Amino acid sequence: MTEKEDYADLGATTQEAMEIAETSMDIVRTFVPDETLNDRLRQKAVHSTGDIEFQHLIRCQNNPAVAGARAVLDEQPIVTDITMAKAGITGRGHDCPVKKAIGNGAELAAETGMTRTAASVLELDKQGVYDGAIAVVGNAPTGALALADCIEDGTRPAAIVATPVGFVKAEESRKRVRDIADEYDIPAVTNVGKRGGSGLAAALTNELIHVASDVRDGDVDLSDHE
Repeated sequence: MTEKEDYADLGATTQEAMEIAETSMDIVRTFVPDETLNDRLRQKAVHSTGDIEFQHLIRCQNNPAVAGARAVLDEQPIVTDITMAKAGITGRGHDCPVKKAIGNGAELAAETGMTRTAASVLELDKQGVYDGAIAVVGNAPTGALALADCIEDGTRPAAIVATPVGFVKAEESRKRVRDIADEYDIPAVTNVGKRGGSGLAAALTNELIHVASDVRDGDVDLSDHE
């Protein structure tokens, strides 16, 4: 992929901030391949974690960079699991409605004893919110597991960003997402290991928005990367 002369960090609003973002990404590119759009997701993971080795923990299935960018261009919803992930997603460079699952499943959680996040995912799925959307899980492994169950039952998000963090069910939930993504050809970006979190999920989602912005500006042709 041709290196961009300017890095359009949609979170930066001043000249100094843009210069810092551009210089930082130039450094990242010296360590991380810059050949495919999915490499941009690996670069963003390194950029957001400050860990060069994190590039090797990212897993991309079914071309999530292209699928996610198309969903952004189509102004599809971006649906996060919790407020923190939602807060980290830029409001610039897109017109996608950004929603959060948490807060929609209190009654179901109380009735069943499942986590509020899992219940919220199931409640939103009943409304058809996840079909065609970018589904983002940055914190709750049970949210990722619930989303996987929804996909098994017929829901089809445009792309999944799943980086739930922790020592209980986190690794298992991401593996479940990968298995479901393989089985049903769902574009997904996840990570392996115990690390992750809402900040990483938001950063990866923001890179999908950046790719879409580059398409809109004529700097990227998605058909070249399918």
